[in-house]
Amino acid sequence: MARCLVIGANGFLGSRVVDGLAAAGHDVTGFDRYSAGIRAFETADAVAVTGDFLSPSDVAAAVADAEYVFHFLSTTTPASADRAPTVDLRTNVSATVELLSLCAEAGVRRVFFASSGGAIYGPQPRRVFAEDAPLLPISPYGIGKLTIERYLDYYATTAGLDSVALRISNPYGPRATTSKGQGIIPITLDRIRRGEPAVQVGDGSMVRDYLHVDDLVSRIMRMVERAPRHRAYNLGSGRGHSVAEVLAAVRDVVGYDFDVLRVPQPATFVDHVVLDVSRFRAEYGPDRDLTLTEGIADTWTRMTTP
Repeated sequence: MARCLVIGANGFLGSRVVDGLAAAGHDVTGFDRYSAGIRAFETADAVAVTGDFLSPSDVAAAVADAEYVFHFLSTTTPASADRAPTVDLRTNVSATVELLSLCAEAGVRRVFFASSGGAIYGPQPRRVFAEDAPLLPISPYGIGKLTIERYLDYYATTAGLDSVALRISNPYGPRATTSKGQGIIPITLDRIRRGEPAVQVGDGSMVRDYLHVDDLVSRIMRMVERAPRHRAYNLGSGRGHSVAEVLAAVRDVVGYDFDVLRVPQPATFVDHVVLDVSRFRAEYGPDRDLTLTEGIADTWTRMTTP
């Protein structure tokens, strides 16, 4: 079993990765600020290390004994990066380059980086994207993710640091943080639970690839157990659903209609992104993923059950 460090262990995805690694028998350390004094992960077997991602000394101490590092921390969202691109550069990009340098110095065996399965491809005539598709991001968030992927290549070439970019689609499920304004499914369910109208970005035709977090973590655990052969993988369902279809599925799950507040679609949002996941399936086998309705039902049940 490996010594694993999860950066961003108190976040939606990071906390689930902590639990998945611990369940698989790995020695897990979770690095985060834990500013509210609460651990989002459930396992008692993980060691929580409090630190600031923007502090090189904190990060250096955390990576010193790690074999695998899972970088699942982001200081911005697509919307906040749009509002303040320089913040994304100074924090996400710059701090991640520092992290990679420290990993190389510490002799880390492999870095798993949570990249983007949508923003990194950008607007193109094609609607389904394989890993070898052109990378043409137009949003600061996507540009930042691509820049970090290029630094993964740099440290692999110059320092022999093995890494893999996980181009994750639109993950959703229990523990998703709604306060940052990211994730239509958890945000919609949370607003409905509080009696507020759902928010529809654009005219409802925008298409994304949605993947339940349990299915995502299952994929990542398989990549830990058997070393990946490629430098980047699309991790999605391989199916697309429009915003209107998501809201219809939510209506089916909750069993009643709700008001919808329509807001303009930001200029940097891509209209249609579905991930070609054949690379992952060819290497790791097929998946039995939850359908969109099954995943939304699971999320709703776990949100509303005390």
